[in-house]
Amino acid sequence: MLGRWRRLRRSQRRGAEGYRAYVVGDVHGRLDLLQGLLKIIGEDHAARAGEAKLLLVFLGDLIDRGPDSRGVVELIRAGEMPGSRTVTLCGNHEEVLLRLLDGERGLFEQWLRFGGDACLQSYGGDPQLLESLTEKQALERLRALVPREHRDFLAGLADTFRFGDYLFVHAGIRPGLALQDQTPRDLRWIRQAFLDDRRDHGMTVVHGHTITEEVEVRPNRIGIDTGAYRFGVLTALVIEGGEHWLLQQRGPVAAVMEDRR
Repeated sequence: MLGRWRRLRRSQRRGAEGYRAYVVGDVHGRLDLLQGLLKIIGEDHAARAGEAKLLLVFLGDLIDRGPDSRGVVELIRAGEMPGSRTVTLCGNHEEVLLRLLDGERGLFEQWLRFGGDACLQSYGGDPQLLESLTEKQALERLRALVPREHRDFLAGLADTFRFGDYLFVHAGIRPGLALQDQTPRDLRWIRQAFLDDRRDHGMTVVHGHTITEEVEVRPNRIGIDTGAYRFGVLTALVIEGGEHWLLQQRGPVAAVMEDRR
């Protein structure tokens, strides 16, 4: 697996003083790519001069589709980057799993179809076996498989994080609404209404959720979901002062179910 480094243009907007932020896109169960990228991040931070502290941000969708959701959650929950501050946001895939763990009906089969089968297997479950059960029985089995510490970690995830002139969020924002008026539904699920909007939001929105083969840099947003599960590329956007650059870990494409969620 190979890492990749690329500098982007300087920006008039600036990150928070005193920190160098490493913002990681959608991992989707690719523990192999995450481990490689964290190594690259550690080396990049150590090689740079200055007193900036390391801020590590995950934009959500840690789970589903890829082969090791459990390993990804455990690695991030354990916080194995010495001297760093870690912020993890909630994606739409975490939302669905939490709703299932809370006993919501009518979601289980849909979850399995858009990548939950791989997540379930990583926790030791058999998707075919659970599909043969009643929905109530399947949800009880799912709750038994996911450790309480993982459930608590996922339930405590934030929806946004402001970093100087940047806003980190999973999917995007509803254009024209103040940040305090945004709904979790939009922050975790919005797509075209945000992606197609060209207005200045008063901050640069850094997001995942929508897969692109290359990082999308627009005047009002930066999209960094480069398809860890689909293309085998996991990206980190680094922001320090008025500069930002990319770090990437590339690896084999995992065998996963394809869908647009």
